[in-house]
Amino acid sequence: MSRESIEEGELSSPLVSKEHHEVYASGSGGHVGANTGCDSHVGSDDQSGSSSATGVVVLSTLVAVSGSFVFGTVVGYSSPAQSGIMDDLGLSVAEYSLFGSILTIGAMIGAIVSGKMADYIGRRGTMGFSEIFCLAGWLSIAFSKVAWWLDLGRLLVGCGMGLLSYVVPIYIAEITPKNLRGGFTTVHQLMICCGVSITYLIGAFVYWRTLALIGIIPCLVQLLGLFFIPESPRWLAKIGRKKECEVALQHLRGQNADISQEAAEIREYTETLQRLSEASVLDLFQWKYAHSLIVGVGLMVLQQFGGVNGIAFYASAIFISAGFSGSVGTIAMVVVQIPMTALGVILMDKSGRRPLLLVSAAGTCLGCLLVGLSFFLQDLQTWTKITPILALVGVLVYTGSFSLGMGGIPWVIMSEIFPINMKGSAGSLVTLVSWLGSWIISYAFNFLMNWSSAGTFFIFSSICGLTVLFVAKLVPETKGRTLEEIQASMNPFSAKR
Repeated sequence: MSRESIEEGELSSPLVSKEHHEVYASGSGGHVGANTGCDSHVGSDDQSGSSSATGVVVLSTLVAVSGSFVFGTVVGYSSPAQSGIMDDLGLSVAEYSLFGSILTIGAMIGAIVSGKMADYIGRRGTMGFSEIFCLAGWLSIAFSKVAWWLDLGRLLVGCGMGLLSYVVPIYIAEITPKNLRGGFTTVHQLMICCGVSITYLIGAFVYWRTLALIGIIPCLVQLLGLFFIPESPRWLAKIGRKKECEVALQHLRGQNADISQEAAEIREYTETLQRLSEASVLDLFQWKYAHSLIVGVGLMVLQQFGGVNGIAFYASAIFISAGFSGSVGTIAMVVVQIPMTALGVILMDKSGRRPLLLVSAAGTCLGCLLVGLSFFLQDLQTWTKITPILALVGVLVYTGSFSLGMGGIPWVIMSEIFPINMKGSAGSLVTLVSWLGSWIISYAFNFLMNWSSAGTFFIFSSICGLTVLFVAKLVPETKGRTLEEIQASMNPFSAKR
């Protein structure tokens, strides 16, 4: 996204429509203007693209975010299952650590192929494929008798998770109206959060094999639901299935909606991109795509290196080392996380992406600062009575702030800023960077804490502070803009053609 100064008022007559009239004046004959973010009527005040959510859009989003729930159950499984698995299969701590970490390796493999797979077999097909991986993985875990079956299952669900982390927000962004796109896309993060929390809760009461079998349920929900939802109109347009694109768009917008402008803009924008060659990963590193790449990759790097996975995976240990109850602290995190994520969903298309990101990043900076200060005072053996409370407040401020914006918005932005001809390669790269960052922080966190607990959180706080500057300088507002408008403003290839 670019820091184009396109204010709300200027967007009432969309950027892309203007550009398309200039760029396509010679060959596209009449149909110009439609949006890719789902705006049905881009220029008029009465129907300025602010479409309401139809039942089909809601159903399609719910089916898609069933995959996000799967993602959450996978992430949340290893903590409640740890003691049961280690006792039943006789695993050492090192062997269980491999079981936990191999998930991220699977997710990186899934991320590498996610973009190209979504381009070749479609968004629905990729979601279906990911669930087959997850189903096979959960069955392997549930019926494992030896450690390598357990690890294979974890690797398979990791691959499915890597695919889902890319394709779910992309699909939702491509089917929803622009005025609802942010909130709908952020439901992805809310459902991950719900999946983790519910798995923690159920895992406290059921056997680990039963918990793995329960994990199959949301996989089946999505797999069956995919038969009842349309494919992304933008993907259909990209592969030349224009009639099916219009049918899918009409289905999504309602049978009585006028989709002519939106269909035309999707078609024309796609045709322009098809004059360019399909982008490879190396093609991303061209100057004209620099802004999109810096924003997409930069947000993912800052999201991960702000310490989220270190705090999430080792929250209990953080509380205990700070002198607080690990179980009470973890429950408090869940209580804060879900409402704050839901609030982020509500505010996404009201306040916009940038304000939420700025508030969220500032809050994570403050939270890490408070935790670091707690450990620093503990090292000095000063104010020892308040250091546990300071650590708890810091972690809760961090968790709440992260859930409000930094958790979901980078994925929303990733789904918005890349043109469709490079969305596959760019999406794979950005998702891979995210999972690689996740693995690095998860692996290094304990070593950093052994080096200096206070220093670790002061580093995280500094990175979160850097995120505030990054958002303020480089990330534009995308609320209320169609995907074509955003992409044309950030990747000015069309103006040169």
